[in-house]
Amino acid sequence: MGLFRRRPKLPPADRPPLAADERVLAWAAAGNGEGDGVLVASNRGLWLPGRGERLGWHDVLKAVWSGRELTVTPAEQVAERDGYLVVADAPAETYLLLDPGDLPHQVRARVTGSVAYTAHHPVPDGAGRIAARRVSGVDGLTWTVRYEPGTPVDDEAVVAETDRLVAEARAATRPADV
Repeated sequence: MGLFRRRPKLPPADRPPLAADERVLAWAAAGNGEGDGVLVASNRGLWLPGRGERLGWHDVLKAVWSGRELTVTPAEQVAERDGYLVVADAPAETYLLLDPGDLPHQVRARVTGSVAYTAHHPVPDGAGRIAARRVSGVDGLTWTVRYEPGTPVDDEAVVAETDRLVAEARAATRPADV
């Protein structure tokens, strides 16, 4: 007998409606196992209890594993600007995972792997983080800006500086042979 026990397969009743090219990487029951739901990590994103659709890896702003609880902070789109999206933290969702298996590792690896570029920059009267993320099934990068709380996001000077910073970051990450 090996040292590791084999994790049972995801029960069919808990399997989310996966896309044709999507596969389950890891899963874990949330709560005390009495119907609180199942979290499923796939190659395309994270399926969370109570959500009818997958949360793409590029839409996870932060995921924290405490050793018992997984807290996921999704991105919420605030505005669409020329060449990038402005996002903010949606309410964090916390799940107790008594038998997490490989789920926390997969979440960390997939969220981290979706980040192609990230940099924090000051802008007038505040600051923001510019990020380029890989989106499963989409060519190229998706650019986002997440401002720090209190930054006047609609101020003309903030928008102009953000536009400049995103254009500069895009130019710096563009392949030389394109």
